Amino acid sequence: MAESEEESRRAASKEVSRELKTLINGDDLDSLKQLQYLILGRLQDSNAVMSHFNEYSENCFAEVAGDFSRNTRLLKSMTLDLDYIFQKLRYC
Repeated sequence: MAESEEESRRAASKEVSRELKTLINGDDLDSLKQLQYLILGRLQDSNAVMSHFNEYSENCFAEVAGDFSRNTRLLKSMTLDLDYIFQKLRYC
């Protein structure tokens, strides 16, 4: 009985496949495939541009990272100094 069900499924699958093939226009499929290749090409170009930009950004950040760190430490120090000054002014 299991073989009979399996054969029925296969036959039904083949019939559905045959019916679907009659519904699909070959020219439409070719047009879709061409559009997909066009989109793929554009996405690959965009990916290349983004990769180049990421490399450029990484290099720019490496150049200024030291300045950022130094200025951040300076701002933290200034904040602490100003807090200390304001505390002294409040208690006077």
